[in-house]
Amino acid sequence: MDQTTHNVRRANWLTIITQCQERAEGISVKQWLSDNGVKEKAYYYWLRKFRKEAYAQMQSPGSKENPGNEIAFTEILIPAKTAQSCISPRVESYESPVAVIQYNSVSIGISNEISDSLLSRILREVSHA
Repeated sequence: MDQTTHNVRRANWLTIITQCQERAEGISVKQWLSDNGVKEKAYYYWLRKFRKEAYAQMQSPGSKENPGNEIAFTEILIPAKTAQSCISPRVESYESPVAVIQYNSVSIGISNEISDSLLSRILREVSHA
């Protein structure tokens, strides 16, 4: 089988597996497969392939900044507000972000008051999450 055929089949099976995983509550995998004309052995074959690929990606070497893919945290300091804003804090700027960064399962709202250095640091740390 050539690579193009394999890629098409892989994409098709990824769609099938995703749809099965998102099936309605109360419907078993076996029932969903039967209802959608999917062979059970083929489904589990491809599911096993995707799981092995995902596991291999998790085991790949980490970045230079975070060797071994260990979980890391960084402290991000938020600049102190003036005395006036401490009396009546401006919460609305944090409730309605002007931009939202989404990366994998992380979502970060950004306001207009963010400094360039803080934004750079956030982007650097999120890229390693």
